[in-house]
Amino acid sequence: MKISYNWLKQFIKTDWNSEEVSNLLTDLGLEVEGVDKYQSVKGGLAGIVVGHVLTCEQHPDADRLKVTTVDIGAEAPVQIVCGASNVAAGQKVPVATIGTVLYDADGNPFTIKKGKIRGQESHGMICAEDELGLGNSHDGIMVLDEALVPGTPAAKVFKIEDDEVFEIGLTPNRADAMSHMGTARDIRAGLMQKGINTELITPSISNFRVDMRTLKIDTVIEDITLAPRYCGVTISGITIKPSPAWLQDRLKAIGLTPKNNVVDVTNYVLHDLGQPLHAFDASKINGKIIVKTAEAGTKFTTLDDVERTLHEEDLMICDEKGPLCIAGVFGGKNSGVSEHTKDIFLESAYFNPVSIRKTAKRHQLSTDASFRFERGIDPTITVYALKRAAILIQEVAGGIVTSDVSDVYQKKIEDFTVFVNFSNVKKIIGQEIPKDTIKQILASLDIKVNSVSEAGLGITIPAYRVDVQREIDVIEEILRVYGYNNIGFSGKMNATVSNSPKNEDYKVQNIVASQLNSQGFHEMMANSLTTAEYAKLSGNLKEEHNVTMLNPLSNDLATLRQSLLFSGLEAVSYNINRRNYDLKLFEFGKTYHKYLSGFEEHKHLTLFQTGSRNAESWAKAQTPSNFFLFKGYVEAIFHRLGITKTINSPVTSDVFSEGIAIGTTHIPLVEFGVVKKSILKHFGIKQEVFYADFNWDEILKAIALKIKYTEIPKYPEVRRDLALLVDQAVTYDSIYALAKKTEKNLLKNINLFDVYEGEKLPEGKKSYAISFTIQDSTKTLTDVQIDKLMGKLQTNFETELGATLR
Repeated sequence: MKISYNWLKQFIKTDWNSEEVSNLLTDLGLEVEGVDKYQSVKGGLAGIVVGHVLTCEQHPDADRLKVTTVDIGAEAPVQIVCGASNVAAGQKVPVATIGTVLYDADGNPFTIKKGKIRGQESHGMICAEDELGLGNSHDGIMVLDEALVPGTPAAKVFKIEDDEVFEIGLTPNRADAMSHMGTARDIRAGLMQKGINTELITPSISNFRVDMRTLKIDTVIEDITLAPRYCGVTISGITIKPSPAWLQDRLKAIGLTPKNNVVDVTNYVLHDLGQPLHAFDASKINGKIIVKTAEAGTKFTTLDDVERTLHEEDLMICDEKGPLCIAGVFGGKNSGVSEHTKDIFLESAYFNPVSIRKTAKRHQLSTDASFRFERGIDPTITVYALKRAAILIQEVAGGIVTSDVSDVYQKKIEDFTVFVNFSNVKKIIGQEIPKDTIKQILASLDIKVNSVSEAGLGITIPAYRVDVQREIDVIEEILRVYGYNNIGFSGKMNATVSNSPKNEDYKVQNIVASQLNSQGFHEMMANSLTTAEYAKLSGNLKEEHNVTMLNPLSNDLATLRQSLLFSGLEAVSYNINRRNYDLKLFEFGKTYHKYLSGFEEHKHLTLFQTGSRNAESWAKAQTPSNFFLFKGYVEAIFHRLGITKTINSPVTSDVFSEGIAIGTTHIPLVEFGVVKKSILKHFGIKQEVFYADFNWDEILKAIALKIKYTEIPKYPEVRRDLALLVDQAVTYDSIYALAKKTEKNLLKNINLFDVYEGEKLPEGKKSYAISFTIQDSTKTLTDVQIDKLMGKLQTNFETELGATLR
């Protein structure tokens, strides 16, 4: 939201600079994200002065050029070559001096420099109005008032608007601040808290009067729930033309493009007071105004020349022949103000916020009016804003008021009453605020204190504060104005340690995420909203199981996902299209389903891998990712979580061209494999993609995170090696099993470190070199004990396996 500082000063008098006001607004919750400079003329006419043309002679070498001498208030006149046909001696003209920066029609800067034109020196430039940004004419130079003094800065001659514009990051709850008056209201409260008492200056409507009663247009509201209040007045004999400079400057400063004087006034009052208005061409209204919902399927063309199909819940402004305007959202093409309009019907209303929000979303329209209506405007200023606009229209477009103000307001929107307990204020804020300060803050926010007791305050909150309806909301307002920075805090920190199980979801998730990060995976977070079309890519997904949004932002974000695969492939495709071909991604997320039994959501962990398994390097050739590498990542997760008793089975999902399911005897814990090319083609992916889908809910049930530990032995270990000559049929497993059978306690480790089969060995024989690690945790082993054990092993190998020592 853009707020003009000059405009703000019409509501509140302050000598604070823009930086101080920015800090105050931010402290009050209206965060200022930036402050931009605005000038009604780009450059502010810096370097432009009034010049007096002393002489004007024909250029000796160019028929269309004149050589002039101009008094610009300097010590001596300067010579300027000018190509304008209307330049003449004795004129007062605007002169761009050496070094002045001007701007072309596209806004590009260029600097006036000393130079020669056809051999004659030129020390500046005599300007036309379009060259200064003061108009569009280029018929000749501007001729100024003869009474002006040479050397006078042009910025003093022409009224240049210099302004500073605040860019406020308005939060959705602050509907009351969606105007310059609303922002000024907050500034007043902030200044009062700092001991600066100032009044809010509201525009006067005392000049409003009904001149004649010759154009009355009756109003009928068919649904007071959707349109609680509707006001209107007619103004006749107006002249549609461009707005005066002051009005255009106000709108341009906040980023609006002026249209014509009537439309500009409605936009001005919207940003001035926060009340949207709409002007209808009265000659295009047939009979009376009827506020009602549309018939489903009705065609209606809006101001942007788009034909829209209306919904049965769309609230419309109609006449006796049909719709004129989508209430609170957008005007109709056939009823709007045009250059031929002479009489208008000016509308000011309060519409149901939910109804306007639904209509705006349904037609994908977001206007300044709908932005305010759907958040909730002030229902008490409807007539005030209407009269304010009528006065301004008469000021800039002429005309007379030709009807009484009609005000249909059958059920008044009441203010809110709340009781605020002082003890709750202290409890929530954490610091006791003086009672008088609390009452002062509430008064500065237009909140009336009805009763005061030792326990608290009985207050009435104005209806326009739709976000303040509970005691906690009032406490938040007190704290906001009092200042978060004024709340002290203790140097003592209190903390509690919760006793949570080791296999709690977030702990297990962190364990797995850390492992995947260490293996080169990057975590991603995709939007849970997606398109319903993805359900057609897999036979396992059913369109009737889609959970659809009631008011989607778009068709591509209308459904909650049934699978994490497709949002993941969107990320893969996005990266590949930006030349990131080697990807390892994972995501923790939920899927959503609508079954006959009700809605369900399930948590999943998904892995994606595509491209090369290692980065490009001179030291190592790139090798493509493969199924077995990907399988290793999947199995590593099971190993880390202590899930060992699993079985493999074929995948049931049709998204894989080949794959494996790993799970318990009843439930698959993960399905992984190669994604089908037909699915990859839908996302424009031409390289192989590996995908794993973990059923996280079942993973949590199956994990066995038990910590086992042993103390580091105090006594040394001993290693002995044997080179055994065995038959080809003898396996290392049989040697390992026999060794463990021979000695269970002292034999800590057995390792095969060499296998030899060669010419020097007898036919049908092979050599195994095996190391044995021996250790006693209670004492140091002696040579006698070690030799006895090794002799026992050798004997068993010889007798049971036919082994011999080499």
